[in-house]
Amino acid sequence: MNGFKRVLLLGTGPTSIQLAVNFKNHFNSYVGIAGRESVRSEMFFDALKQNEHLVRVSIQNEKHQNMKGECFVDQVFNGYVTIKGEWDTIIFSITTDAYMEVIKQINHKLFKQVKCIVLISPTFGSNSLISHYMKELHFNPEIISFSTYFGDTRWMHDRPSNHVLTTAVKKKIYIGSTHFPSENVENLVKGYEKLGVAFEMMRTPIEAETRNISLYVHPPLFMNDFSLNVIFDGIETKKYVYKIYPEGPITQYLIRDMLSLWKEIMNILEKIRINRLNLLQFMTDDNYPVRLESLSRYDIENFTNLEAIHQEYLLYIRYTSLLIDPFSEPDEKGRYFDFSAVPIRNIFVNREGYLDIPRMPKEDYYRIKIIQGIANFLELNCPTIEKFIKTYESKIEEVAQSRRGELLSDAFVVQHFGEDLHMICCEIGKLIAGKTLE
Repeated sequence: MNGFKRVLLLGTGPTSIQLAVNFKNHFNSYVGIAGRESVRSEMFFDALKQNEHLVRVSIQNEKHQNMKGECFVDQVFNGYVTIKGEWDTIIFSITTDAYMEVIKQINHKLFKQVKCIVLISPTFGSNSLISHYMKELHFNPEIISFSTYFGDTRWMHDRPSNHVLTTAVKKKIYIGSTHFPSENVENLVKGYEKLGVAFEMMRTPIEAETRNISLYVHPPLFMNDFSLNVIFDGIETKKYVYKIYPEGPITQYLIRDMLSLWKEIMNILEKIRINRLNLLQFMTDDNYPVRLESLSRYDIENFTNLEAIHQEYLLYIRYTSLLIDPFSEPDEKGRYFDFSAVPIRNIFVNREGYLDIPRMPKEDYYRIKIIQGIANFLELNCPTIEKFIKTYESKIEEVAQSRRGELLSDAFVVQHFGEDLHMICCEIGKLIAGKTLE
């Protein structure tokens, strides 16, 4: 595990605490945590100071025992500009839309020693973004992308502290690196397999980044009139992300848009010569399974070859089959666990006092704008992606106008992410040119 001797975690969310415990206790790493200066992070830094840098991870399910633990963090940096020392690995445990904002605050001399950068929860193109920026600085570290964070980790008492609860661990994560084969990837895979997480190695990082279910389901679930009205207009009756209309946004039309989005993203993958994925199989085998009585293996495995109306039908079945957890034990009244009861969150006043948009769809906006930019670069027509963006941007403009004079976060401004897209598309252009020459 020599590649992870000195590990610096960027970010002060619950994920960073889980990763700190993993790397300290299972990779024997010297661990540092750095975060931005803010009202929210102040609570985190205060908790670390009061507990002499001790952090703790509890678990909800006993089968995740290996994720449980505690450790002392070796160094803590309040503000990215304050980071110092020598680090061989830097781990990004922050939202994808903040990568460039954060990396620009770090003293660039630090990257001279860095041999490996790990992106825990990137989006399509994140590895290309960081790779390009590192080349501009004349550094060439290995950059590793996970498909997504491997668990569901939250604050133990719903506020930033030194204690988190990991409620779930994903069955499988995809991983790809700028270096292939990679000793660091092999070490991560072996280490996390002992912790109960299976990894599948991909030949390229961008391929791993496309194996994130959020890319395919979040835009249709959140960037529609129903969900946006719930998020922004404060409807009193609770509505739920994964429920059928009128309890939630799922209708035959939403399913049609979900299918169209998948096809548009597959066209992008084909253009850059990345293997397509079977959406239904990805949903059921890599994410949440359903009973074979609901969806047969034949339908799952042959999904890509079916007519569009048949595909829509199967996707609708998949969501109706998960209204309850089909593998839970029924109670005395015969009721199963209400699996789909994930509330759609409303806009809220953040700890800095600004009206803000929940992470879903705020982070999904960045993801889909990047995909739109890549599609434009590849000269591909993506009407469904355009539709989602137009629906979302119209809503945030409408709300910003109606709340003029109030303190609004930057999330209410239409963004273009031009700098990020320029760097990502430069690298994708090289990728295509390289594959053409092979």
